[in-house]
Amino acid sequence: MAKYTPMIEQYLKVKEGAKDAFLFFRLGDFYEMFFEDAIQASRELEITLTARDGGVEDKIPMCGVPYHSAESYIHRLIEKGYKVAICEQVEDPAEAKGIVRREIVRVITPGTVMEGKTIGDKANNYLLCVTELSGVMGVSACDLSTGELYVTSAPSSYEWLRDEIGLYTPAEIIGDSSLLEWVQSTANPVGRPVVYTPWDKSKEDLARKQFTEAVWIRLEEQRRHNVGLLVAYLSETQKRSLGQLTRITAYEPNHYMILDPFTRRNLELVETVRERSKKGSLLWLLDRTETSMGARLLRRWIDKPLLQRSRIEDRLEAVEHLHAGYILREDLRERLSEIYDLERLVGRIAFSSANGRDMIALKKSLRQIPALKELCSGSSSATLQRIAEELDRCEDLSDAIDAAIADEPPVSVRDGGLIKAGYHEHLDSLREAGMNGKRWIAELESAERQATGIKSLKIGYNKVFGYYIEITKSNLASLPEGRYERKQTLANAERYVTPELKEKEALILEAEEKMVDLEFALFSELRERLSQEIPRLQRLAEKVAEIDVYRSMAEISSEGNFVKPVLTDGYDLVIEQGRHPVVESVMDGTGFIANGTYLRKDEAGILLITGPNMAGKSTYMRQVALIVIMAQIGCFVPAVTAEIPMIDRIFTRIGAADDLIGGQSTFMVEMADIQLMTEKATKRSLIIIDELGRGTSTTEGMSIAQAVIEYVHDHIGCKALVSTHFHELAYLETSLKSLKNYSMAVQESGEKVHFLRKLIPGAASTSYGIYCARLAGLPGSIIERAYGLLQGLEEAAPLVTAAKASDSGARESAQMTLREASAVMTSSPAAAAVLTEESKASLKLETNKPIDTEQSTSQEVTGQSKGTGQVQQLSIFGDEWTSDKPESPKEDAGAKQIIKLVKNADLMNMTPIQAMQLLNDLKMKVKDM
Repeated sequence: MAKYTPMIEQYLKVKEGAKDAFLFFRLGDFYEMFFEDAIQASRELEITLTARDGGVEDKIPMCGVPYHSAESYIHRLIEKGYKVAICEQVEDPAEAKGIVRREIVRVITPGTVMEGKTIGDKANNYLLCVTELSGVMGVSACDLSTGELYVTSAPSSYEWLRDEIGLYTPAEIIGDSSLLEWVQSTANPVGRPVVYTPWDKSKEDLARKQFTEAVWIRLEEQRRHNVGLLVAYLSETQKRSLGQLTRITAYEPNHYMILDPFTRRNLELVETVRERSKKGSLLWLLDRTETSMGARLLRRWIDKPLLQRSRIEDRLEAVEHLHAGYILREDLRERLSEIYDLERLVGRIAFSSANGRDMIALKKSLRQIPALKELCSGSSSATLQRIAEELDRCEDLSDAIDAAIADEPPVSVRDGGLIKAGYHEHLDSLREAGMNGKRWIAELESAERQATGIKSLKIGYNKVFGYYIEITKSNLASLPEGRYERKQTLANAERYVTPELKEKEALILEAEEKMVDLEFALFSELRERLSQEIPRLQRLAEKVAEIDVYRSMAEISSEGNFVKPVLTDGYDLVIEQGRHPVVESVMDGTGFIANGTYLRKDEAGILLITGPNMAGKSTYMRQVALIVIMAQIGCFVPAVTAEIPMIDRIFTRIGAADDLIGGQSTFMVEMADIQLMTEKATKRSLIIIDELGRGTSTTEGMSIAQAVIEYVHDHIGCKALVSTHFHELAYLETSLKSLKNYSMAVQESGEKVHFLRKLIPGAASTSYGIYCARLAGLPGSIIERAYGLLQGLEEAAPLVTAAKASDSGARESAQMTLREASAVMTSSPAAAAVLTEESKASLKLETNKPIDTEQSTSQEVTGQSKGTGQVQQLSIFGDEWTSDKPESPKEDAGAKQIIKLVKNADLMNMTPIQAMQLLNDLKMKVKDM
């Protein structure tokens, strides 16, 4: 039986340790892949698939990429959601006995990428770990490139887990397999690809050593379990020191406003709904930061608004002073613009991947700190002064870099030229030896030209042949016989060597090799020294980022004419002349129409907003939510004045959305969102629902809308903005004391309608849906037909079912539909009057003496033929139904009672619910007849 070759056997053995990753197997100057890895990699990377003998009958699929350009191929695979295991030679081939030993030195995954275009400068790249232990779920988030590590926990709840994961937009999630299955099943298939890796190995001892015993014992058991898994995964994939992970930031979920993924998406906090781009989002508006770490911190603040009023007040205090101090803002901007990404520079130093240019970037950044510290300490802001006291100048570190590293070092740390002259005596002597050798070669070249008379003679060097003397073929005749030893023949020249040249070559190359090795050793020594100072540098980066965010929010607040909000612990949410910050910023040449918001405990906690499409209802409701969020992250807000209470959670249901893959319709998704609101909302929450009740029949939608509004009013008692096209719900203002009707103002001018974008008290009378359809460009024939049908339906609305005196007729006529009853009861007084007369006629039983003198009129209105005992329904198409079966009149005491009830009913002051109750009572009486 044929066996694989020793090299393929080695490959298969190493592959066992990386079954879920592409294995880049180092062979000479290439990384090779075999078998299924080769087939899939050739397809994903669009490289040639070949084959080679492997000791068996069939050739083995193979493909490879050059070692020097492997990084770009690796990042292409990472971007597509794959893992890549790097297998290197770990012993000198000259000393190896048999096959050179190879091992996996690192597994690169989407959540552990340290650099490259895969990770954005202004965004974190998070690896998440999710676990469940003893009824408690834990979540930890780690950005290996910046050294950040956050951990939290809460009683087991899939909704909480979904919300917490949504905060981080992770590239990779590890942890309990059951939780990963649920997360994967509910993930958005259109978003960023996420790698899911079930993981149950823990290294709590390593974690305890990493973060110190004092920090470890303060963590709850579930959080220790979670971090232990995360550290084990990082240790096994990175296979090196995790020096950038110096601390654990534990936080409690109830310290921050809860914003579920749907709310963040609807409000477009960090990306737009349609294009999923940063431009057009709240983050895009507020981000005037000068540093990458400042931009990342601002995003974290937007994702997690504070609930602790004192911390928000501290932020607002800093923004207020910077808002008023233009010169201070500009001075800070000038200094911050010279600071590189300290967090990621420190991460590369800890990872031992920093090069000479990273060191120079770190030095330049640290040189800005003294001036930054002086500016902050000299300001009148207590918050900035506190930050200035905590800023570490790190002058000893910048001086160490300045003394050792050349001002313009090469990219590679193995090419030499890293260390400054005068830093190390032995290195200087080696450089002198190398320079003398090269000077000797230059002198030799000049001497040989004179001796041979060949002016084009030159001495060159390459890594294969070393130093050589090159003479073109046209000058070979001038060369004395036997002067040089032939080394290589080219198309147009011959290359030669001499014993003396080879001797000097050995001395020069020895000096250069020693010089490069010594330079690398000195550089590594400096890098190791800096890695011992990582906690100092990380604290410095954190403070610099905070200053940058304050300056950014002050700048946009000044440009946008924002004001400082007044924070309270009460109920009232009062905004004078509020504006949508993002919409206002993109409006070109037109002013934004400001609107106030008055949600007070003793007046109105719920605003029921009606009005036409395109009038600005959704924009208004979004702006209220954004103003609240901006206030609670510590930013000024777009308004004249703003009184903001501490909102613990914002719920939004804005715009149509379905879940086709999950098998849920738009209406089902809306109901699921509302169910979450009813379960999780508290008195401190803010609920925003746009077009409540759509997606089902009119009567069902209106019933659900009213039931939801009543539940929010009676059981939750929180602040709410609800928009609807069910104008019939306006009557709720009379029965719900904390609800007020508002509408978007409209001005009609002939056939044109002008949307004024102004919120005014009172309910709207129409939604102008057909007009909006015309604005959208629907054909004129459709618009005309729609107006015609609308007019016919409005004219037919007051006409309802009638019946003459009979048992069956009375029962059928009493069962009017909910749609007819509610529409007529809440319409104009004239329509209500028509209903009164028609109801009497429909329920009247004929006797020898007419009950009502308007009997004939009622019969004409209802289209009922004289002497007919069955109900006739008026058809709007003109085809009336008749019956030839006569029925003799008969007096009935029960019918008289029903008629009396209808005659005495005060329909003008009835609500639709009361009207339906009356009809139900009539129905019960008819059943008993």
